[in-house]
Amino acid sequence: MKRHLEYPDCSLYGQIAKTAAAYPDNRAISYYGRHISYRQLMQHIDRCAEALSSLKIRKGDSMSVILPNIPQAVIGFYAINKLGAVANMIHPLSARGEIEYALQLSGSRVTLALDAIAEKLTGLPADMVIFASPDSFMPLPLGMAYRIRTRKIRHTGMNWEQLMQQPGTPVTDTGTGADGAAVLYTGGTTGKPKGILLTNLNFNALALQSIDSCGCLEPGDRVLSVMPVFHGFGLGVCIHTVLTFGGTAIMLPRFNPREFHKLILRYRPNVIAGVPSIYEYLLRSDLGSRKLDFLKVAISGGDSLAGSTKRQLDEVLRQHGSPARIREGYGLTECVTGSCLMPREREREGSVGLPYADMQYKIYDNDRKVELPPEETGEIILRGPTVMQGYLQNPEETARALQTHADGQTWLHTGDLGYMDEEGYVYFKQRHKRVIVSNGYSIYPQSIENAILSCAEVAACAVVGVPDPIRGQQVQAFVVLCDGADPAQTEPILRAICREQVAAYALPRRFHFLEALPKTLVGKIAYSQLEAMGSTEDKT
Repeated sequence: MKRHLEYPDCSLYGQIAKTAAAYPDNRAISYYGRHISYRQLMQHIDRCAEALSSLKIRKGDSMSVILPNIPQAVIGFYAINKLGAVANMIHPLSARGEIEYALQLSGSRVTLALDAIAEKLTGLPADMVIFASPDSFMPLPLGMAYRIRTRKIRHTGMNWEQLMQQPGTPVTDTGTGADGAAVLYTGGTTGKPKGILLTNLNFNALALQSIDSCGCLEPGDRVLSVMPVFHGFGLGVCIHTVLTFGGTAIMLPRFNPREFHKLILRYRPNVIAGVPSIYEYLLRSDLGSRKLDFLKVAISGGDSLAGSTKRQLDEVLRQHGSPARIREGYGLTECVTGSCLMPREREREGSVGLPYADMQYKIYDNDRKVELPPEETGEIILRGPTVMQGYLQNPEETARALQTHADGQTWLHTGDLGYMDEEGYVYFKQRHKRVIVSNGYSIYPQSIENAILSCAEVAACAVVGVPDPIRGQQVQAFVVLCDGADPAQTEPILRAICREQVAAYALPRRFHFLEALPKTLVGKIAYSQLEAMGSTEDKT
């Protein structure tokens, strides 16, 4: 029997206000050993909302947030939501041009940003920038040490402390489920990012579905929230879902996957949720005789986890006393994040699990416009309460993704290939679009190719993802130079161009210089040959 849940018609702020009323003394956030209770968190959010209202942030406005996982990101996000505005979430490591595009697309007048990127924001289209520092919520000795280690960052904007002292009047939450809550970014067919507009209902439904599907989350559970807040997985699961069930989000502004096992042993989380690459590092870590009996849930999403890797990880967890087993899921930002998860007791090898409550999946043949029977591969399409409102200012892409079928229902076309079995388990095969997934981030090659082609010495190029045992895939660029250009002299120029125009997480790991790009029989670039070439050279 398909499960059905009831979803509140309220804002995200309203949803966590209910949690705070039920568990005021529970720890909501743990940050370098400093704990913020639900009562304190709501006080911070209410004060921030009052301060932002004095800056004329109103219902329906957009305000950008360019922060890592620090408490100000959570406080600012929910304060924006209480005002009825839309939080435009941007990666702090984005290139200047990407940030400028996101600000213009959203129409944000006010931006809350990391102080370390102040120089990158100079001259960008924002009436006001408020800068936040990772040290503000650190315990005093740690904060002092942080300030000593880091150079003085100069900026002309308001800082967080000044914002929180701004006078203002109490703000009344009037949000409904249909109101826009956040814009998260993914790639587009033109190489430009697409801004995905998600509503209060989308996030609240995700939280309740995730809690239902996990089946064992309890108030007070500690969740290691290493996935970034500008990512659907990080914001939707590691923050909003945690704050919905009364858990504690353990936050860190910087995350080194190589230190993942140390974080687990230090913070003793009951729940971890992340991309396959962090579990790869865990598999290569020395846990000694340390026990992991505190860990009861381990979820992997954002990309496929190899079956052999999952089996090895399950054995590591078992040997160290954890009842948890790696539970894979599937989703995409167009429905916030996950919409499918492996049940605790009924695993299927190779599957990403069963759809969440109220999420309907089909495997679709786009040529014949029909649903395919079990075991046949086609496009994964889905519908349910977490599906986006659409792409911001992009009706053409929205129409491609959200299609009304003969059944009268609107379905999200994921662009991913897979199949379902007789019992409804979903099997993800591959991403139909040319997307590189590295460390859980979706990387869109065309924007990198555009940057490389801006170099006068380049005649042609192609960017592909090559299998990587840790990241899942790594970015490699294949370049054809103009006559007379020297690869040794050109490569440093290309790396400098990419550092300027491409996000840090999407930078090519290797540049290959060819006489010509391989082509298919119909004259298209043979990307599979390039992927094979990159993989072969990596092994030599």
